Amino acid sequence: MDPILIVDDEERIRSLVRLYLEREGYAVEEAEDGSVALAKFKAGQFSLLIVDLMMPEIDGWRVCREIRESSAIPIIMLTARGEEFDRVLGLELGADDYLVKPFSTKELVARVKALLRRSSGQLHPVTSELTAGLLSIDKERHRVTIGDDVINLTPLEFDLLYFLAKNRGRVFSREQLMETVWGYDFYGDARTVDTHVKKLREKLAHPSIKKMLITVWGVGYKFDPDMVT
Repeated sequence: MDPILIVDDEERIRSLVRLYLEREGYAVEEAEDGSVALAKFKAGQFSLLIVDLMMPEIDGWRVCREIRESSAIPIIMLTARGEEFDRVLGLELGADDYLVKPFSTKELVARVKALLRRSSGQLHPVTSELTAGLLSIDKERHRVTIGDDVINLTPLEFDLLYFLAKNRGRVFSREQLMETVWGYDFYGDARTVDTHVKKLREKLAHPSIKKMLITVWGVGYKFDPDMVT
C-alpha cells in the first residue's frame, strides 16, 4: 500500500482528496502547512506528495525545494492560480506534475497512479542498457551516468530521457510525450514538457550529451546522438 502525504491549508481539499485516494486503496496522511509537511516527511516513509503551492509561512515552493535536496519522491503540485509563472516555477523546483484548482478528482487519481507506476519501475519493461557516447541509461537499476559521474534524476525525468533515447531519432510532439511518458491522457499545458526537457539539459551538463536532446521547432523533441558534432 503506497503511503501518500497531502499538504494543503484547506481542510476541505485535504478531506476530498483523502476520500478518493483511500477508495483506491492508498494510505493517506495530511499536513495543514509546509512546516508540518516537512516534519512528517522527515519522520515517515511516503511514496508520493500532493502539495498546495499557496500556503502561509512555508509555501509549496519551499516544501518542494527542500525535499528535492534529498529525495526524488514524486510530487504533484496544486495551485488555485493558473498563471504560467506558478506552474513553471513549481516544475523547475522539482515537481513532477501540477493541477489547477478546481480539479477533477478522477484526473488527480489518474496522475497519482501514473507517477507511482513510474517510480516503482513498472512503466516500461526492463530492456538492455542504453548508451550514447559517454551517456549510459540503465533501466533495471534506474541509473544514468556520464562517464564515471552518476546523474541524479527524478523518476519522471528518467522516464522522459529513457523514452526518447529508446526511440532515438524519432520526433515526438509535446502531446505525445505527455500521453506516453506521463502515463495518462493529455489534459494540461504541453509546455510542461518544455520545463522538464530544460531540467534534463541542465543535469546532463556535458556539452555533447545535452545537445543530444534536440528541439524540433514547431513539432517537439527527439534524442539523436548522431546529430551531435
